[in-house]
Formats: sequence, structure tokens, C-alpha cells
Amino acid sequence: MDNIIRVSVSEAARLFGVSSKTIRQAIRNEEIKYIVVNARYKLNFISLVEWSQKSTRRANQLNNQGIGQYIQKWKIKNKKFSPHPMLALKPKDPEK
Repeated sequence: MDNIIRVSVSEAARLFGVSSKTIRQAIRNEEIKYIVVNARYKLNFISLVEWSQKSTRRANQLNNQGIGQYIQKWKIKNKKFSPHPMLALKPKDPEK
């Protein structure tokens, strides 16, 4: 995995609908993978998602107060602008 997405504590709190204190507690309990850059935590996004799904309460917070509340708005209603399912699965031609 070359493209690891990392977010700050405050960004994670906003995305997942929890407090910064909750995120920091998960860091202390080693529930979230992170690195330290310039004395700031940079959290692995995949580990944040996994952490959020381990608890029903946190999963509900993600869906109700975090980024999950916007998913219905993001769904494409006009099929004309949706990608064709077979085109999405088709490998791209490297010669083009």
C-alpha cells in the first residue's frame, strides 16, 4: 500500500463524529495506528475506520454525526451520469 491516507486528530474527530479526547484515548490504548510528524499525530485512516466499526456506538456516531450522514446526498440519482458497472470493472488499456 503506497497511498496511505493519514489525518490529524482534529480531522479524525470531525470525520467520525467523536471528540478529540476520544481519538486521543484510542491512541493511548493503541487501538489506532499512527506516526508522529513534527510533534503531531498523523493517524492511519484505515485503522480509524476499523476502530470505528468495532463499537456499535462509534459506528452510529460515524453515521449520525460524522461523514456517514452525507452518504445519501452523495448517491447519484441520475443514471445518465453513473458509470456503467461493466466499464468500472474493465481494466484500462495501457496503450492509450
